[in-house]
Amino acid sequence: MLYVWENYTGDGNNMRPYDKPWKRFAVTTLCILAGNAILAFLVVAFVIPHDIVMGGTTGIGIVLQRLAPNVDVSYIVLGLNVALLLLGRLVLGRKFALTTVASTLLYPAFMWIFERIPGIGNMTDNSLLAALFAGVLMGVSLGLVMRVGSSTGGMDVLNLICHKVFHLPVALFVWIGDILVVGGQAIFIGPEKTMLGIIVIVLESIILDKAMIFGKPQIELFVISKKFEEIRRRLLDDLGVGVTLSVIETGRLCEEQKAVICVISQRKMHDAIEVVHSCDPLAFITVTQIREVRGRGFTVARANVAAGPYGTDEEIPDEIETATEKNRREARRAKREARKQARKDKKTAR
Repeated sequence: MLYVWENYTGDGNNMRPYDKPWKRFAVTTLCILAGNAILAFLVVAFVIPHDIVMGGTTGIGIVLQRLAPNVDVSYIVLGLNVALLLLGRLVLGRKFALTTVASTLLYPAFMWIFERIPGIGNMTDNSLLAALFAGVLMGVSLGLVMRVGSSTGGMDVLNLICHKVFHLPVALFVWIGDILVVGGQAIFIGPEKTMLGIIVIVLESIILDKAMIFGKPQIELFVISKKFEEIRRRLLDDLGVGVTLSVIETGRLCEEQKAVICVISQRKMHDAIEVVHSCDPLAFITVTQIREVRGRGFTVARANVAAGPYGTDEEIPDEIETATEKNRREARRAKREARKQARKDKKTAR
């Protein structure tokens, strides 16, 4: 595959500040802190005051507090998290424990802080409104933590342990755990609060899915045309966007040619399609919406250089193709020759 990046030098000196290691560490730390703080806040402000069911160690803590009303939920959650963390260290190893220890301690610590804020549980008298806010904030908080590769600990540890011991899918143990925890709370609070808890779980899963792939949407154009070189030059020169050339093979005739791949912003989509059609009205174009793009030209700044071997004024030399790609080309050629020979032999036999 040939990669043609507009204004790219490859020197790595034009990285954005947050691409430095200490910046990435700061962003990771901030996301873990913010995620655990938001999670603790919504539990103290909305879930516990309105008796909304919840899964995980928090749900277990709510159930156990019914048996010991004088004990704060934060202390129960801390004890459960630490116990599960130690169990995870024994079964899953040291590396797993290190990646989970932050949320194991931070979440109950934030809960302890918020529990001591006067009136935090009186933000609303509407249980449905509380469930809606809890579900949205829970999805956001878990998304912040998981986006940086961390874990919230708690029941996740137990689910992974069961997966390792019984060799069954993790999702199965997640559902079993949630059913047991939610069912235990339903005994104390009744069906209406259980239904509110289901709203929280549904909203959480929806928002979490969005938060995990949150980013600035982009458009990917995939163009197949015999005039790929003209299209490449026009996109680079007229629109100033990056272009990738991919070696492809047609399905019916087994002809080798190149496809143009271009990732652009939504506002440039119309202009890019017009450029392609002006070069080749019969070009095959697919348009795909991308949720997030990372790399040079998007999350890493481009370098400003004059046109050269990798610019728009000269052909791309064959030397930049890797040996692997050349081997693939040769394999495809050999396969085509074998097919042609097989067809000739078939005709001769007839």
